[in-house]
Amino acid sequence: MGLRRSLIAVASVAALCVASGAQAKTFKWAFQGDAQSLDPHTLNETFTLGFLSNVYEGLVRRGPDLQIEPSLAESWELLDPNHWRFTLRKGVKFHNGNDFNADDVVFTFDRIRMDGSDIKTKVAPDTKVVKVDDHTVDFITTKPNPIVYYEWDNVLIMDKEWSEEHNAAAPTDVTKDSENFAAFNANGTGPFTVESRETDVRTVFKPNADWWGEAKHNVTEGIFTPISSDATRVAALLSGEIDMMYPVPVQDIKRIDSNSGTVTLTGPELRTIFLGMDQSRDELLYSSVKGKNPLKDKRVREAFYKAIDIETIRKKIMRNLSTPSAIMVSPFLFSKSSKYERIGYDPEASKALLADAGYPDGFELGMDCPNNRYVNDEAICQAVVAMLAKVGVKVNLLAQPKAQYFKKVLGYDTSFYLLGWTPGSFDSWNVMYNLLSCRDDAVGRAKFNLGGYCNAELDKLTDEVLVETDPATRDSKIEAAYDMLAADIGYIPLHQQGLAWAKKDSVDLVQRADNQFMLHFVNVK
Repeated sequence: MGLRRSLIAVASVAALCVASGAQAKTFKWAFQGDAQSLDPHTLNETFTLGFLSNVYEGLVRRGPDLQIEPSLAESWELLDPNHWRFTLRKGVKFHNGNDFNADDVVFTFDRIRMDGSDIKTKVAPDTKVVKVDDHTVDFITTKPNPIVYYEWDNVLIMDKEWSEEHNAAAPTDVTKDSENFAAFNANGTGPFTVESRETDVRTVFKPNADWWGEAKHNVTEGIFTPISSDATRVAALLSGEIDMMYPVPVQDIKRIDSNSGTVTLTGPELRTIFLGMDQSRDELLYSSVKGKNPLKDKRVREAFYKAIDIETIRKKIMRNLSTPSAIMVSPFLFSKSSKYERIGYDPEASKALLADAGYPDGFELGMDCPNNRYVNDEAICQAVVAMLAKVGVKVNLLAQPKAQYFKKVLGYDTSFYLLGWTPGSFDSWNVMYNLLSCRDDAVGRAKFNLGGYCNAELDKLTDEVLVETDPATRDSKIEAAYDMLAADIGYIPLHQQGLAWAKKDSVDLVQRADNQFMLHFVNVK
């Protein structure tokens, strides 16, 4: 199974030049926030994983068109329906000179399933990871899984010896104030090393002269600076202080394109932005309603949905750089997505539903939102607050930088929240397992289902989709799951945000539809 041709078409690939090595090329870029940690298993977030994929590598990787390619594994084969064998690349060394081998793979897959790991859902907890020899590893599953490795580009392999030597054998937990050596130091096998790191200030990358792969860049130094202010980020590009930045505030696209020497790169992204609601607690943590949870009532959830004017968000806030969504996955990733339609904007019907549910005067509710993670995230939340106010629901918005936001919501300390999701496998099963399934903290199932939505029949379909090999049958089961979710109003999907990067004309790079930026493909003229 691979990505559909329509998805491949949206990956914007600039011309790639092989480095001549004749002249030093410093490349400076900025994003709206910093990586949460240098520990590659701390946070399952697109920016952090992409940032660290310049330093660490997985058994597989994604190319410019998002197709899966060999990386630290040269090849893999299915020995029987439950038994995969991966042949590892020989002669690979970590940045400190240690040899890469099967012990590191077994160690890493054990580490990502420990408490504190935020990427434990990328491998089933009952999967056996067995060293056959120094360059062969077997993965034995309890059930057939045709997409077992589809997310392993972001299972970044760590050096067992280095991790144990520095007391970093366990991952740091983003929901707690725990830190270890790996949070501030990196030792990967990738094309770049971390030369220096000042969290939230500056990170300097240098090319790995001993990298096993063929360099497709001419960068001799990469300098990353987080710039949270949209205006400051744009000004830094226009003044020539940096060579590339993202995301571009949608209102500044025309300004950057009309400026001599700079250009924006835009296109559809695979990320879905949505609203989640606590449907599991008997009483909400942050609400004026005591003794019960109004969000357990489908009428209230429907009222929230009908109160959202998605066209105003699209036109006024996103400046048309978004595609309203009726389901929790990009239409590029599901063949039957066109059948779904959003619940229409209808504030009067929303008020009637609230009254019917016993809240004629509305109620008060807390909302969590990041302010430096997604395109216009805080502005979207402010719009939702205003829209719900019109139907009588007073929302107290807490918008925070992503470090504080994720620490709070990943601890399930939320009643109502905005989140974005790109399925790492580019497949609906990822959405079903991580967001739509009943949460099971013991095995990490539905770890990112922050509101505790639960439908046992949808859970059953999730397990069936994982092992189904017939594409038509599989799509029918996925369709049934999305039908159930729509009937339950388990979430309120908003839109797929658009990609918007900006760069100097003197820079060639690759813009991938998953919004991961790879320094390895940068060439500075």
